[in-house]
Amino acid sequence: MSRSQGCFGYPLSIFFIVVNEFCERFSYYGMRALLILYFRRFIGWDDNLSTAIYHTFVALCYLTPILGALIADSWLGKFKTIVSLSIVYTIGQAVISVSSINDLTDFDHDGIPDNLPTHVALSMIGLALIALGTGGIKPCVSAFGGDQFEEGQEKQRNRFFSIFYLAINAGSLLSTIITPMLRVQQCGIHSKQACYPLAFGVPAALMAVALIVFVIGSGMYKKFQPQGNVMAKVVKCIGFALKNRFKHRSKEFPKREHWLDWAKEKYDERLISQIKMVTRVMFLYIPLPMFWGSRWTLQATAMSGKIGLLEIQPDQMQTVNAILIVIMVPIVDAVIYPLIAKCGFNFTSLKKMTVGMFLASMAFVVAAIVQVEIDKTLPVFPKQNEVQIKVLNIGNDNMTVYFPGSAVTLDQMSQTNEFMTFDVDKLTSINISSTGLPITPVTHKFEQGHRHTLLVWAPNNYRVVKDGLNQKPEKGENGIRFINSFDDSFNITMDGKVYVNVTSHNASEYQFFPLGVKSFTLSPTQQTPPQCKNDFQSSNLEFGSAYTYVIRRKSDGCAELHMFEDIAPNTVNMALQIPQYFLITCGEVVFSVTGLEFSYSQAPSNMKSVLQAGWLLTVAVGNIIVLIVAGAGQFSEQWAEYILFAALLLVVCVIFAIMARFYTYINPAEIEAQFDDDDKKKSLENTYSTVTPVSQTQM
Repeated sequence: MSRSQGCFGYPLSIFFIVVNEFCERFSYYGMRALLILYFRRFIGWDDNLSTAIYHTFVALCYLTPILGALIADSWLGKFKTIVSLSIVYTIGQAVISVSSINDLTDFDHDGIPDNLPTHVALSMIGLALIALGTGGIKPCVSAFGGDQFEEGQEKQRNRFFSIFYLAINAGSLLSTIITPMLRVQQCGIHSKQACYPLAFGVPAALMAVALIVFVIGSGMYKKFQPQGNVMAKVVKCIGFALKNRFKHRSKEFPKREHWLDWAKEKYDERLISQIKMVTRVMFLYIPLPMFWGSRWTLQATAMSGKIGLLEIQPDQMQTVNAILIVIMVPIVDAVIYPLIAKCGFNFTSLKKMTVGMFLASMAFVVAAIVQVEIDKTLPVFPKQNEVQIKVLNIGNDNMTVYFPGSAVTLDQMSQTNEFMTFDVDKLTSINISSTGLPITPVTHKFEQGHRHTLLVWAPNNYRVVKDGLNQKPEKGENGIRFINSFDDSFNITMDGKVYVNVTSHNASEYQFFPLGVKSFTLSPTQQTPPQCKNDFQSSNLEFGSAYTYVIRRKSDGCAELHMFEDIAPNTVNMALQIPQYFLITCGEVVFSVTGLEFSYSQAPSNMKSVLQAGWLLTVAVGNIIVLIVAGAGQFSEQWAEYILFAALLLVVCVIFAIMARFYTYINPAEIEAQFDDDDKKKSLENTYSTVTPVSQTQM
């Protein structure tokens, strides 16, 4: 064990640990930010498979900390575990970077890999190594940082956990901004395309830097040796205590102070005392997973991202959380806590965590209020027993369409203002007429629970098109479809996406585009004169809208466009999410930083990493709970789900506050020192008792 050098009252060794954590988090989040796009665009998987593999990978990253903690506390020690698994991690990052090199299997130089399974296999190997590496070192690094402090440096150690958490979020924030910028660069030997090797390569390089920085500090670290297979001893001791208690459950056997005391017949008091410390903290962890709730990305997709001159994408709103953490950690640590202390309030770790849970609960209340405002602006979609119909006249005459109980008259090239909703059973007849022409009945079996467009261009010419949009476009994108009023078919290419063979007097499927003005080109047809222009531009697309573009023939034979709005763009501004992000961030700063520090301070020396892993496990369980609650609830209203999370958090907050009220803080080092003293005394007593007493006669 080497002695830490000091700097401003802090061990100099923590500088290397904090820099290591910053680089490692940059590496992890930078790589993770690219994964779904890489799966979809490079490997060519669909959205469902890409999302499934992504979430499986993230879940693995939160399950492997237990393995890393066991290796550290039972076998290699924290330092060797971090170094070994960081090497595995760096290799994993390098492998996934190599897997994204297009030219690796592009033997005919056509820009498309000729052996895609090779790229898939490499990327899966890379992700498996990364999951083992990042998860394995996660509980060890924070615990190893805590090990560097001496007795009496509790204040500095608490500040270290704040700096540590700051480094995590600074690394993740910078990487999620920088790596997507690297991806859009063009690179390649034989063909130029999105530069995934560079975008994955920079996180790989940062992981190598993290490993090198950590190893450089080796001579300054305090390194504790592992004390055998601790977890095996713990499990056996708990098992024996339970079995022994069950055997002696009759009233003739006196009760013992703690249920673990039933293990005293076989196990020494030091181990029993250490297990008591761990189980008391683990018991407190039971309600904690509820803290790790939703992050409101779905809510942002139904909002407008225009904040002043900025245009923010829905998934970019998550960076607000990281930005606020970077701002709030030093403010809370250097300003808020000292002010509370000056007021004479004893703001203990568990009180801080309770306040954090309460703030998170209030954040969900604010999210629900914002959701109610969003819901006021959302279009109403048909229920299961309903159909919605919009009439679009693409002909040259005025048309009247008769529905049960109502009629609509449309000029040429116009549509009904909104979708009309009908109960399926009551939609008995629809008829089309025009001045001086006979009435034509519409014979079509409308699909329940869907929107339809009734295209009319003459009383006896109509077509019913199922729209296929039963919700706002996802991710704040905009749906665009084309209707062809020409007599022959054509293709349309818009912003790299192709609408293939849009037939006469028919509508294409919707395709989806991000915000901005989009250019598109019509393939020439036999009906369009050669002098006609075939290049057009869309209107300026915003967030979450849907439009129909009717391509119509002008008198000179050329094409012209008419735009119709199907779903209005989002109007509620994403800036309204800032208060809920502020509350959840304050809650997270108070809750998470304190949780890391509390887990370390209350753990015995031989189980520091295990308890850190237990803390990380609450995050994994929390994410699973979110999926279960959201899946089981199937809320018709999103605000109701937010209110449920707020209520659950409030209930858990009260339960946790009651549990915390009965928790007695301990100093594991003092307890272990007491056992050391007792062991010394026993050793001395044994020495004296083995010395043969000398009698007066012998003297």
